Amino acid sequence: MKNKLKVFRAMNDITQEGLAEKLGVTRQTIIAIEKDKYDPSLSLAFKMARLFQVKIEDIFLYGEGE
Repeated sequence: MKNKLKVFRAMNDITQEGLAEKLGVTRQTIIAIEKDKYDPSLSLAFKMARLFQVKIEDIFLYGEGE
């Protein structure tokens, strides 16, 4: 699933490490999500959306290129 996580991180000036800490995951998880190598659980996707105060579909683009 494609995503804009890196864009949202940059807009909010949050490092991969910082985001990982806020979400309770490892930096490697954030890297894998950003590189489209790992799709987060629904609960993690909701945490990201709440953190950035956007809808899940603003971060994750389902169906494009699937």
